[in-house]
Amino acid sequence: MSRARIRLTTAAAAAALAVGILPASAYPATAPGAGVGARYHHQQQAETIRQIPLQGAVNVRDIGGYRTWTGGQVRQGLVYRSDALSKLTAGDVTTVAGLGLKKVVDFRIPMELQYDGADRLPAGLSPTSRPVSDLGLYGTLVGAIGSGDPVTQEQMLGGGRAEAYMRDIYRTFVTGPENRAQFAATLREIADGRQGPVLYHCTSGKDRTGWMSYVLLRALAVPEDTAERDYLASNTFRAAYDAQVRAGLRQSGRMQNPELLIPLQEVRQDYLDSATAQMEADYGSFYGYLTQGLGLDLRTLARLQDRMVR
Repeated sequence: MSRARIRLTTAAAAAALAVGILPASAYPATAPGAGVGARYHHQQQAETIRQIPLQGAVNVRDIGGYRTWTGGQVRQGLVYRSDALSKLTAGDVTTVAGLGLKKVVDFRIPMELQYDGADRLPAGLSPTSRPVSDLGLYGTLVGAIGSGDPVTQEQMLGGGRAEAYMRDIYRTFVTGPENRAQFAATLREIADGRQGPVLYHCTSGKDRTGWMSYVLLRALAVPEDTAERDYLASNTFRAAYDAQVRAGLRQSGRMQNPELLIPLQEVRQDYLDSATAQMEADYGSFYGYLTQGLGLDLRTLARLQDRMVR
């Protein structure tokens, strides 16, 4: 069988699983990842998450190392996920330079860039702006915190409103044509064998970046529960920093109840479920989302497998 034929067969098998033709028992037993150079081991995962330790960003990771149900392993050193890189130190920039990145994709909207600043990157590397809508969340946060009024903040974020806001945002990852186009363009670039190592990020590296990573891992035939654990791991990486943010807001007097921010700072299975439920409602299956929603053909999915899985 030719190499191209094998790639297409693998992608077709992944598609079959995605639409429920293959049983869950088709998954092989999960084996430990290679873990070479691992910085962090998530307690509930069989595989090692490779964090890139930086001072100016806390949620930078190599998505490689995960086992696939086809018996392969996602290659390391090709795709990285991150929070914003606007506060990197000089030492951080040197570390990032060592990753050999050829492309940095920034999912932030213009308002986020205005307040947080552009990425600090190694010489010769410029970010590609590919904004994914946050449904006005960043502006809402700026307004709520800027008001300094506990009553206003409660009215804007309390009573389950923050959680509902997050579920709505996740649904638009699926329903928004522009959002789908940004995710699809990034997947096509990753699948392009001529493209070097890629990093994509948003502000916190957990929602837009989390969905992008979840979709990519599942497209590579990483088991769904493993992709979910990768998504949820942002809570561990971000916990200390987010707690410091809340403490600073309380001490400055800008928020009497900064715990209102926790639903916005965290990732939750409920949020992810909102997106996957929308995906199934609109496209019938994960494979339908890949092919109809994102417009990826079988050859692109095969190239993605060929490049990213060994």
